[in-house]
Amino acid sequence: MNDHAHTALQDAIGYRFHTPSLLVQALRHRSYVNEQMTGRVQDNERLEFLGDAVLNLVVGHLLMNRHPDLNEGDLSRMRAGLVCEEFLAAIAAHIGLGSFLQLGKGEIQTNGHRKSSILSDAFEAVIAAVYLDGGFEKAFQVIARHFSDKILSAPAPLVSKDHKSKLQELVQSRHHAPPKYRITKATGPDHDKTFSIQLSIGELTVDGTGKSKKAAEQDAARKALSRLETT
Repeated sequence: MNDHAHTALQDAIGYRFHTPSLLVQALRHRSYVNEQMTGRVQDNERLEFLGDAVLNLVVGHLLMNRHPDLNEGDLSRMRAGLVCEEFLAAIAAHIGLGSFLQLGKGEIQTNGHRKSSILSDAFEAVIAAVYLDGGFEKAFQVIARHFSDKILSAPAPLVSKDHKSKLQELVQSRHHAPPKYRITKATGPDHDKTFSIQLSIGELTVDGTGKSKKAAEQDAARKALSRLETT
């Protein structure tokens, strides 16, 4: 990779490497390594493993900030859709990652630089390379740069279970007094608080937590429903 191409790719990624060899390794497919006579050349699979973990953490963080009222299940489904092979490959193709990959002859002949599996794996490896080279904050910035628009434009999943509403209906059907919600604790800095809610229905009391008051109430309502639906 010449200096001009090296600079162009880093511009597309949104990060300048202090140790360019990390980026080169991130682009090195195992098919290329298998054809080398030396065992000193490493492929990108270990970086891919690490990049997958970093991506999941950062995208999860971005989704929690964007959708403070969604439950764990909905957040997990949204994250899975964003870090899937198809979407990662699309990002890789957009920044031209394929043309920089080091591939074996067989993969070159079969257009490996266009294969979704190879592109998505390489993108994960690049994220790991950024993380190792610049730390978590830089990796966070790179991921946010490529994912924020998608996260902002993605519609929140329809809430299949509005636990508060369902609980209200169940309580009314049993002629109980309406549920009472009370904040018992708020911890953490202003930009990242965690709320604790106590929910009372007659003699039943449950606690819920969440990154917003609404999310904590939904958590408490979910737990109350679980108790009441088994009685």
